[in-house]
Amino acid sequence: MKSYRLARVSEVIREVASETILFRLKDPRVKGVTVTRAEVSSDLHYARVFVTIMGSPAEQSLCLHGLKHAAGFIQSRLADRLQTRTTPVIRFEIDKGVKNSMEVSRLIKEALGESGQSSGHSDTPVDVENSDEAWQSDAADGSAEPRLD
Repeated sequence: MKSYRLARVSEVIREVASETILFRLKDPRVKGVTVTRAEVSSDLHYARVFVTIMGSPAEQSLCLHGLKHAAGFIQSRLADRLQTRTTPVIRFEIDKGVKNSMEVSRLIKEALGESGQSSGHSDTPVDVENSDEAWQSDAADGSAEPRLD
Protein backbone atom coordinates (compact mmCIF):
# COMPACT_ATOMS: atom_id res chain seq x y z
CA MET A 1 0.00 0.00 0.00
CA LYS A 2 1.13 3.55 -0.65
CA SER A 3 3.01 5.14 2.22
CA TYR A 4 1.05 8.40 2.03
CA ARG A 5 -2.21 6.48 2.48
CA LEU A 6 -0.84 4.68 5.53
CA ALA A 7 0.26 8.04 6.93
CA ARG A 8 -3.21 9.51 6.41
CA VAL A 9 -4.93 6.53 8.02
CA SER A 10 -2.56 6.57 10.98
CA GLU A 11 -3.21 10.29 11.46
CA VAL A 12 -6.97 9.70 11.44
CA ILE A 13 -6.52 6.92 13.99
CA ARG A 14 -4.47 9.23 16.21
CA GLU A 15 -7.08 12.00 15.97
CA VAL A 16 -10.05 9.71 16.67
CA ALA A 17 -8.29 7.96 19.55
CA SER A 18 -7.24 11.19 21.24
CA GLU A 19 -10.65 12.81 20.76
CA THR A 20 -12.45 9.76 22.08
CA ILE A 21 -10.16 9.42 25.09
CA LEU A 22 -10.50 13.10 25.97
CA PHE A 23 -14.20 13.66 25.43
CA ARG A 24 -16.08 10.35 25.25
CA LEU A 25 -14.55 7.93 27.76
CA LYS A 26 -16.11 7.93 31.20
CA ASP A 27 -13.70 5.42 32.74
CA PRO A 28 -12.16 6.94 35.90
CA ARG A 29 -8.98 4.88 35.37
CA VAL A 30 -8.21 6.73 32.14
CA LYS A 31 -6.80 10.18 32.96
CA GLY A 32 -3.67 12.11 32.10
CA VAL A 33 -3.34 10.42 28.69
CA THR A 34 -1.75 11.98 25.61
CA VAL A 35 -1.87 10.16 22.29
CA THR A 36 1.48 10.77 20.62
CA ARG A 37 1.30 8.74 17.40
CA ALA A 38 -0.23 5.75 15.69
CA GLU A 39 1.26 3.12 13.42
CA VAL A 40 -0.80 1.03 11.01
CA SER A 41 0.13 -2.29 9.44
CA SER A 42 0.42 -2.32 5.67
CA ASP A 43 -2.80 -4.33 5.28
CA LEU A 44 -4.74 -1.95 7.62
CA HIS A 45 -5.77 -4.79 9.94
CA TYR A 46 -3.80 -3.70 13.01
CA ALA A 47 -2.95 -0.34 14.57
CA ARG A 48 -0.63 0.47 17.44
CA VAL A 49 -1.55 3.66 19.29
CA PHE A 50 1.28 5.11 21.36
CA VAL A 51 0.33 7.05 24.48
CA THR A 52 2.10 8.86 27.28
CA ILE A 53 0.50 8.63 30.70
CA MET A 54 1.24 10.99 33.56
CA GLY A 55 1.60 9.56 37.05
CA SER A 56 3.31 6.80 38.96
CA PRO A 57 4.03 3.41 37.36
CA ALA A 58 1.03 1.92 39.19
CA GLU A 59 -1.26 4.65 37.85
CA GLN A 60 0.18 4.17 34.36
CA SER A 61 -0.49 0.44 34.52
CA LEU A 62 -4.06 1.01 35.70
CA CYS A 63 -4.68 3.59 32.98
CA LEU A 64 -3.24 1.31 30.30
CA HIS A 65 -5.55 -1.47 31.51
CA GLY A 66 -8.49 0.95 31.19
CA LEU A 67 -7.41 1.89 27.68
CA LYS A 68 -7.17 -1.76 26.65
CA HIS A 69 -10.65 -2.28 28.08
CA ALA A 70 -11.97 0.68 26.02
CA ALA A 71 -10.23 -0.34 22.78
CA GLY A 72 -13.44 -1.78 21.33
CA PHE A 73 -15.34 1.45 21.93
CA ILE A 74 -12.56 3.49 20.33
CA GLN A 75 -12.47 1.05 17.43
CA SER A 76 -16.22 1.51 16.87
CA ARG A 77 -15.75 5.30 16.82
CA LEU A 78 -12.95 4.77 14.32
CA ALA A 79 -15.20 2.62 12.11
CA ASP A 80 -17.63 5.54 11.85
CA ARG A 81 -14.85 7.84 10.64
CA LEU A 82 -12.83 5.54 8.34
CA GLN A 83 -14.24 4.52 4.99
CA THR A 84 -12.32 1.27 4.65
CA ARG A 85 -13.37 -2.34 4.20
CA THR A 86 -12.06 -3.36 7.61
CA THR A 87 -11.40 -1.39 10.75
CA PRO A 88 -7.95 -1.83 12.28
CA VAL A 89 -7.74 -3.64 15.61
CA ILE A 90 -6.34 -1.12 18.08
CA ARG A 91 -3.60 -1.95 20.57
CA PHE A 92 -2.31 0.63 23.05
CA GLU A 93 1.35 0.91 23.99
CA ILE A 94 3.23 3.32 26.22
CA ASP A 95 5.48 5.62 24.22
CA LYS A 96 8.96 5.51 25.71
CA GLY A 97 10.28 8.26 23.41
CA VAL A 98 9.05 11.13 25.56
CA LYS A 99 10.57 9.66 28.71
CA ASN A 100 13.86 8.97 26.91
CA SER A 101 14.04 12.52 25.54
CA MET A 102 13.44 13.97 29.01
CA GLU A 103 16.24 11.78 30.39
CA VAL A 104 18.65 12.88 27.65
CA SER A 105 17.73 16.51 28.29
CA ARG A 106 18.40 16.04 32.02
CA LEU A 107 21.78 14.45 31.30
CA ILE A 108 22.75 17.32 28.98
CA LYS A 109 21.79 19.88 31.61
CA GLU A 110 23.85 18.01 34.20
CA ALA A 111 26.86 17.89 31.88
CA LEU A 112 26.60 21.59 31.10
CA GLY A 113 26.16 22.40 34.78
CA GLU A 114 29.34 20.53 35.73
CA SER A 115 31.47 22.11 33.02
CA GLY A 116 30.17 25.59 33.78
CA GLN A 117 29.93 28.04 30.92
CA SER A 118 32.96 26.65 29.08
CA SER A 119 31.02 26.31 25.85
CA GLY A 120 31.29 30.05 25.18
CA HIS A 121 27.57 30.69 25.54
CA SER A 122 26.47 33.29 28.02
CA ASP A 123 23.09 33.95 29.55
CA THR A 124 23.29 37.72 29.00
CA PRO A 125 21.10 39.03 26.20
CA VAL A 126 22.76 40.60 23.19
CA ASP A 127 21.48 43.85 21.69
CA VAL A 128 21.39 42.85 18.02
CA GLU A 129 20.31 46.24 16.67
CA ASN A 130 23.29 48.08 18.15
CA SER A 131 25.86 45.32 17.78
CA ASP A 132 28.59 46.08 15.28
CA GLU A 133 30.11 42.61 15.49
CA ALA A 134 27.62 41.08 13.06
CA TRP A 135 28.14 43.72 10.36
CA GLN A 136 31.36 44.23 8.44
CA SER A 137 32.06 46.74 5.71
CA ASP A 138 33.57 44.51 3.04
CA ALA A 139 32.10 46.20 0.01
CA ALA A 140 34.06 48.81 -1.96
CA ASP A 141 31.33 51.41 -1.62
CA GLY A 142 31.40 51.14 2.20
CA SER A 143 27.91 49.70 2.59
CA ALA A 144 27.46 47.38 5.52
CA GLU A 145 26.41 43.84 4.68
CA PRO A 146 26.04 40.83 6.92
CA ARG A 147 29.05 38.60 6.89
CA LEU A 148 28.33 34.89 6.66
CA ASP A 149 31.42 33.13 7.96
